[in-house]
Amino acid sequence: MIPLHLDPAKTRIALVGRGELTVRRLAWLRAGGADPVVFSDAPSEELHANAGPHLIARLPNTDDLQALDIVWIADLAPELAGRLYAQARAVKTIANVEDVLPQCDFHTPAVVRRGALLVSIGTGGQSPAAAGAVRAAIEHAVPERWADVLADIAAARADLKATGAGPGVLKADALGRISAAGL
Repeated sequence: MIPLHLDPAKTRIALVGRGELTVRRLAWLRAGGADPVVFSDAPSEELHANAGPHLIARLPNTDDLQALDIVWIADLAPELAGRLYAQARAVKTIANVEDVLPQCDFHTPAVVRRGALLVSIGTGGQSPAAAGAVRAAIEHAVPERWADVLADIAAARADLKATGAGPGVLKADALGRISAAGL
């Protein structure tokens, strides 16, 4: 596996599905700053309410898929999900069919967010439950105050870089601020 953190502002993202799993994935994507297009030919009431104006009341066609960089597929019958996966791959769009490993070009990690700090935990699709257990441990180990400390480090880093400070100074300053915060 190759871990990546995608910038949602530079990535064309869609979600295809109908029910609870799709709603959960939509919340996960939004927590990461994405506002994906949601395709659903039979959205649950909850999906309809959560997707709002981003809901397209049909499944994507080849042109839709070709316009995307990445697509998550959930809550569809296996044969339909498989067909959409094949269409996405045919137009070079990477795709993930939830819980179907052979149809996952990538895996969705469990995450811990502390402001701009993002810790992602993956098992290559082998055990989402194990990733969730590790996430729970990391949530306890990485307190919420990391968000404020990281914001302070980022501001100081920008100021130091403006004065021409090199990598060693930037690193020492960041580590000093982390230590001073008791982290």
